[in-house]
Amino acid sequence: MAIPATVALNAYARAAGMGGGAAPQAGAAKEAMGGSFGDFLEKAINETVDTGKASERQMAATAGSKDGNLVDVVTAVAEAETTLQTVVAVRDKVIAAYQDIMKMPI
Repeated sequence: MAIPATVALNAYARAAGMGGGAAPQAGAAKEAMGGSFGDFLEKAINETVDTGKASERQMAATAGSKDGNLVDVVTAVAEAETTLQTVVAVRDKVIAAYQDIMKMPI
């Protein structure tokens, strides 16, 4: 199943917005990035959960009415899927980095 371009662009824009922008100065690095790496991950996971909940609400609203727009449901589900795939990809990279660090000699 192909993911519509607008869904991918929306997911990319959200992910880009979470990462910050230009490189901050040394003293303001933590404040400019929105806190620690743990805070960044927590925000990303919360946004993923919120996207999934919005998708479920859209499906429930469409299922409850006879004139529901199926395109909105498919778009919401595809957006939730794309967001989840992004989180899984980040998780895989973090695990790979951790494994590389554990393989380093002391």
